[in-house]
This record gives sequence, C-alpha cells and structure tokens, in this order.
Amino acid sequence: MAMGKVEGLLCELGPDTDRSCHFACVLAIAWPDGESAVYEGRANGTLTWPPRGTLGFGYDPVFVPLGDTRTFAEHDPAEKHAISHRADAFAKLVAEQFGG
Repeated sequence: MAMGKVEGLLCELGPDTDRSCHFACVLAIAWPDGESAVYEGRANGTLTWPPRGTLGFGYDPVFVPLGDTRTFAEHDPAEKHAISHRADAFAKLVAEQFGG
C-alpha cells in the first residue's frame, strides 16, 4: 500500500477511529531430525499522518511504536532494530533453540 493509500484510508476512517496496529514477523525453523518451530514477533503501535522521518522504509514513516512519540523512520537503525518485530521473533527463536 503506497503512502497515498495510507492517507486515503486514514481520512476515510476519520479522526476518532482506533489507529492501533502492529508489524509482525514469523520465523519458522526445521531441523534435519524433523523437529520444527515457529516464532512470531510483534511491534505494536499506532498509525500517524502525515509521515515523519527519513530513515527506514515502507510504513516506517507512519508507524509509532508503543511507548514512543517518534515514528520508526525517526529512529536510528540500531534503535529501531532493538524494538522491531524482527528482533522480537529472533530473540524468541534464540531463547528457545539456543538457550540465550
């Protein structure tokens, strides 16, 4: 969905609509012995308009993670990575598969 479509959707929904949203990442691992596992990571937040920030890509300029006032596109890459849906999924995989 292009940024214009995001703007159109938010305008259509109106200012009083719940704008909560999340990014999700699902990792699946299959071992040679037949064991497998799936891990879901989430970054919860809200949609905002107009877009803010120049870092990141995709929906980063309109996604504000919970507990912050900045969009993902306003976070430096290391800071964003630490709280991203991808980092959450990988942390769950590492914790269960490798004990750390």
